[in-house]
Amino acid sequence: MRHTDKIFHKMEISKQLPRDVFLYLLMIVALGMSAVNFGTLLFQFINLYVPDALNTAGYDYSGSYLNTIRWTLASIIVAFPVLVWVTRFLKRDIIASPEKRDLRIRKWLIYLTLFVAGVVVLGDLIALVYSFLQGELTLRFALKIASILLVSGSVFWYYLREIREAAPVLFGRIISTVVVAAVVVGFFVAGSPQSQRLVRFDQERINNLQTIQWQVVSYWQNKRVLPVKLDDLKDDISGFVAPVDPETRVAYEYKATGALSFRLCSEFKTQYQAAGGRAYEQPVIGKEGIASNWDHAIGKVCFDRTIDPDFFPPRQQ
Repeated sequence: MRHTDKIFHKMEISKQLPRDVFLYLLMIVALGMSAVNFGTLLFQFINLYVPDALNTAGYDYSGSYLNTIRWTLASIIVAFPVLVWVTRFLKRDIIASPEKRDLRIRKWLIYLTLFVAGVVVLGDLIALVYSFLQGELTLRFALKIASILLVSGSVFWYYLREIREAAPVLFGRIISTVVVAAVVVGFFVAGSPQSQRLVRFDQERINNLQTIQWQVVSYWQNKRVLPVKLDDLKDDISGFVAPVDPETRVAYEYKATGALSFRLCSEFKTQYQAAGGRAYEQPVIGKEGIASNWDHAIGKVCFDRTIDPDFFPPRQQ
């Protein structure tokens, strides 16, 4: 290359420097989001498949573990393709302009990437050791430590190689394959968007039935008699109107089955059973505080409730 061409080439590289800084910063953000959420996804897999009797949060109706999995999947699906694209663009750019590999700003930004990754790893390790000291299962602790070492080790090895020489393309492809496989597994574990829509409809049905249940209890406390039909619960002052099925807009089935007992029915699209719950147990309202069992199968399910006057005595007239 002639001297004049070298000068023009250096000028072109100088012009590209702001763009390169932006891309490296974007890479740092995308890498951080991808690595943190991939590690969190592995943690949730461990929480689900190596359960701890002291931690049943993943098995409540909202499914906190599953909700976390969905959030991590959303983050990975958005951030990881950005990371792959930026990484490939920068690698092709260095192939076209090999002298960029030795730019000080490039090395500073890569070391910044490793610094951010190191801080995240330290935070995760501290949280894990704290959980272990709190009594978390040894197997869960070991698997989570292995997950952190897998993610952080891959990041450090790849970018340290990038500082000295180009990291192997095969390694990048292996990492991409592992991430894609984890995302696919996550979809199977957390359920498809269509199935989750059905779950949310059923959750709304349960919320509606709970509202109706307590309105019935309040009605009995005030009038010492159960309502004959749901329309009796209508209150123009408070504005209460018995909710209907969120999907079909059909009224829920209600029937007074005794002086203190009643039945609520609904059609469900999914099956649910609370952790440790006994399916279809019909508790007395007031026993142990509330009637909290809303286990249900697919199809029409009825919930029989009996009011305990000792817990919910009639109100003074």
